[in-house]
Amino acid sequence: MVDPYDKRLQKPIHRSKLRLRLGRAAYAVRRYLLWCSPMFRWAKRRSDALLPEVQFSHATPLFRQLNGEQAQWQQNKITNLKLAVGRLSGIVLYPGETMSYWRLVGKPTHHKGYREGMVLFMGQVCGGVGGGLCQLSNLIFWMTLHTPLTVVERYRHSHDVFPDSNRTQPFGSGATCAYPHRDLMIRNDTDQPFQLHVWVGEKNLEGEWRAVKKPAAVYRIVEKDQRMDQAAWGGYVRHNTLWREIYNRDGELEREEFLFANDAIMMYNPLLPPCDQDQRGKR
Repeated sequence: MVDPYDKRLQKPIHRSKLRLRLGRAAYAVRRYLLWCSPMFRWAKRRSDALLPEVQFSHATPLFRQLNGEQAQWQQNKITNLKLAVGRLSGIVLYPGETMSYWRLVGKPTHHKGYREGMVLFMGQVCGGVGGGLCQLSNLIFWMTLHTPLTVVERYRHSHDVFPDSNRTQPFGSGATCAYPHRDLMIRNDTDQPFQLHVWVGEKNLEGEWRAVKKPAAVYRIVEKDQRMDQAAWGGYVRHNTLWREIYNRDGELEREEFLFANDAIMMYNPLLPPCDQDQRGKR
């Protein structure tokens, strides 16, 4: 059995442009065939009338302190989010149906109005059409973890981009997306319809899952087994596991569920810089 935390497995893989292009094409064909197959009943009906009961709501900030080209990417991200939200908000997920993030949003292109935003590709920050849409998939995934809906497919981020100083959610609680093969798919295995409501506010990207009945439980996401290792190839790798605590409406813990393990290459040095002689003298 392979240790999921084997540090040797975390070394970045460098592939040629041809290999990347062929790989993307192969994964795209497989994804289009999946969307055409009868394996899933796809959610496709939207309603402007909202279901009455909020199951869980959340918001994430739209802006970070960035400069230059990255600041423009941030502005473009908001345009991209508004376009994607227009395709997703109001979708009703009926019992037995599955929601595919990319099947509903579609391919982000200049023709549709998408702009170049920030994307993370093979450990490098660069620009790409539709950049920034991971913030929306992250939000939907985080909200889904606080409902009885089932996550069928989700991809974790391969790199840990920012230190914890501004982190409001546990490390590894997001869902990266890349059209069309890195998808977020959610199935409704309950006996009532759920409805996704998302919108772009002045300062935050906001969303909520709604349903017909009041929430039957309260969910709390817990991080365990946190650690940072220096890999054999010189970089640092971060690990943890995420669990879900489920409480009844009286606040009593009913059970705890294992969700998944995360490991990601760190894009910052986790070690404190050495202090100089002057700083030591002031202690």
